[in-house]
Amino acid sequence: MSDVNEISALLNLIDDPDEEVFGAVSEKLVGYGKMIIPNLEHLWETTPDEEIQGRIESLIHRLHFNDLHEDLRQWSISGHHDLMVGALLACKFQYPELSSSPVLLEIEKLRRNIWLELNNYLTPLEQIRIVTGILYGYYGLKGHEISYTNINDFLIHKVIETKKGNQLSNNILYLLLCDLLDIPVKAVGIPKQFVLAYFKPGYSSETDDYVTKIEFFIEPTSGQVFSHKDIESYFKRISVPPIQSYFKPFTNKRVIQTLFEEMSKCFDDEKNYYKRDELLQLASLLD
Repeated sequence: MSDVNEISALLNLIDDPDEEVFGAVSEKLVGYGKMIIPNLEHLWETTPDEEIQGRIESLIHRLHFNDLHEDLRQWSISGHHDLMVGALLACKFQYPELSSSPVLLEIEKLRRNIWLELNNYLTPLEQIRIVTGILYGYYGLKGHEISYTNINDFLIHKVIETKKGNQLSNNILYLLLCDLLDIPVKAVGIPKQFVLAYFKPGYSSETDDYVTKIEFFIEPTSGQVFSHKDIESYFKRISVPPIQSYFKPFTNKRVIQTLFEEMSKCFDDEKNYYKRDELLQLASLLD
């Protein structure tokens, strides 16, 4: 049987009331990969039955997820873990048809605006004041505490679109810009916070003494700068000893893994548990 005939036959069986039959049909259709999605979308548009539409939506989601899973796996095993690519892959969990071009264009505009203000004679603090001034002043980015009621708050393209993000998504945008501008800012794992740190030139992620390699810290929802003394006070307030591992810079893989883990918390109702599980599955790819 040709592929066209088999696909047509399988599509005709999507409404079969026998779950076992539907399960076998689903596996066959998923085996075709994302090339089958236009056929499924056409069937959805011409099917009045809501239950059948639900089956079709589930199949389309599964196909998109399989595609994302493979793209993320390839990103994970690649030699260079580009943060922009990782952040856009996270967006595609919720927006699989996302076009990355508008996002890249906006970030390039931001990078250029900051770059025009920078020069080789600026101190680290002056550099960060320029990044923060452009991002929060000129561009108008707003930041707020993390809430798990809206997954869009975690997605970089939505942050660019609305100029509003939470601690983690603003953190990623700030990191992206610093990376593009060769400013040595990294995320660090301070408990209960998403904080950035400006590392002194020549720091190594292999060292055991991270804290002495940090000039100062940056809070990403506002761009506010904190000193070592401020961070020491924070650790005292939460009654946690400030061990060195909290100051170890995150790799880009770890940043994106954290993003998937946090996104999963947006799906805590029974209807959407499968999305929570899928996001945790994606996060586990980056171990």
